[in-house]
Amino acid sequence: MPPFTVLHVCMGNICRSPMAERLLALAVRERLTRRGLDPAGADGLVHSHSAGTGGWHAGEEMNPPAARQVTARGGDVEGFAARKLRSEHIDAADLVLTATADQQEYVVALRPDAAARTFVLGEFGRLLGAVDTAGLPAAEATPDAVHARGVALVAAAHDARHGATPLATDDLDDPWGRGDQCFSRVADEIEETVQPLAVALLP
Repeated sequence: MPPFTVLHVCMGNICRSPMAERLLALAVRERLTRRGLDPAGADGLVHSHSAGTGGWHAGEEMNPPAARQVTARGGDVEGFAARKLRSEHIDAADLVLTATADQQEYVVALRPDAAARTFVLGEFGRLLGAVDTAGLPAAEATPDAVHARGVALVAAAHDARHGATPLATDDLDDPWGRGDQCFSRVADEIEETVQPLAVALLP
């Protein structure tokens, strides 16, 4: 059921997954703007949210250097509060993107039926390049159309990973406690996946 829902997962939900959450939302708004449509409708098409495998930061704002990366790129950090991953978050997601392979394993252990729609973020970005988007459902900026296209895109990416070798470089480094340069590099790596994802959903 629409909207197409993307769940981002990291450890504490204050650095990597919040950046991914808000940078995907920004990328979707930018796609709507390019189509001459109201970007305010983005969340009704693609719902991007996040959670952490640990709950020790629950209720906290985004880590300040992470928030700086989001706002510097034109994104919004308002209203963010960290939370612990729950089974129902996974159940409601059409796509789960984790920061690392360990977190992917955590998600799949919690919800084995989510394995086909759970990817390491960097892995999903690589697999997108192997998907023939011409074979996906029509690209229209309506909730039903974006949902159908997104679900088909995830299925195609899952098919593309059969026989593919996961790479250690798919993991996002944990920038917690490190400088702005590290946060900037991680945010760049996130954008390398979420921007093509937004383009694939709304070409």
